[in-house]
Amino acid sequence: MSEDFTTPQVVDDIEDKRAHSFRRTAKDILAGTISGVAQVLVGQPFDITKVRLQTSQGDSTAYQVIKNLIKDEGLFAFYKGTWAPLLGIGACVSCQFGCNEAMKKYFHVRNGNNPNQGLSLPQYYACGAVSGAANAFLATPIEHVRIRMQIQTKSLNAGEFSGSFDCFKKLLKRGVLMRGLTATMLRTSHGFGIYFLTYEALTNRQISKGIKREDIPTWKVCGFGAISGAFFWAMTYPFDVIKSVMQADKLHLPVHGTNVVQVAKAIYRTRGASAFLKGFAPTMFRSLPVNGATFATFEMAMRVLA
Repeated sequence: MSEDFTTPQVVDDIEDKRAHSFRRTAKDILAGTISGVAQVLVGQPFDITKVRLQTSQGDSTAYQVIKNLIKDEGLFAFYKGTWAPLLGIGACVSCQFGCNEAMKKYFHVRNGNNPNQGLSLPQYYACGAVSGAANAFLATPIEHVRIRMQIQTKSLNAGEFSGSFDCFKKLLKRGVLMRGLTATMLRTSHGFGIYFLTYEALTNRQISKGIKREDIPTWKVCGFGAISGAFFWAMTYPFDVIKSVMQADKLHLPVHGTNVVQVAKAIYRTRGASAFLKGFAPTMFRSLPVNGATFATFEMAMRVLA
């Protein structure tokens, strides 16, 4: 997936009937894809602001970035690079969901297949970490294309790339499409580990009070997702800055280096330690509406599909 994480899991940990499990999985993936589209559309204006801040060399603020973007490129510029995450969100959801569920089943078997026993928090972290690592292979090219389009200030007719598909073809031809994979993997593996650990800890607290998982109110589910999302970014944001700088660098002979360590050193040397938190405020502001939209859309889609 793109850096926008996807579907919350509001399903029982163990499904006894395979047919029911298959139908539920199909519905979860479809609902997750729908919620992922909402996530991309709501979060894109915040994301382009974040990327412009992360890759700028000066001391610009979010307000200056937004003001200049509207003035020089127009309101539609907020949705530059949207096609890549929109087209890839379904694959990202399926990958993340499938890997996470496979890991949960593995730990359930390892724990003795007790239907009344959930996983431990470290096990939930491991499930999220594995799904995040797998997701990085899809998120890296999607985010690379999106970032190239977001930092292109010229019109599509005058710019280096005429659109997301053209950008994809040129990056693939030059052999740099997967640039930033290591940084993306560091962010998504640890990030999704924290995300699922936080979400399951909050959910299990409700269960310990005698509330069934499926009876947890939707507003609480949304709140749990928002909190989990906030922890995701709080624990991984420097990796995201490194990834953005790598993917925004020159295609040939990049200025900041060719690996995570080199780029991190270059950022610190030229812009200082504060650069690793540049754009953090828009990201956190983005986290609330994006996760709210994701969880709310997921819940509504599941009710329609039920």
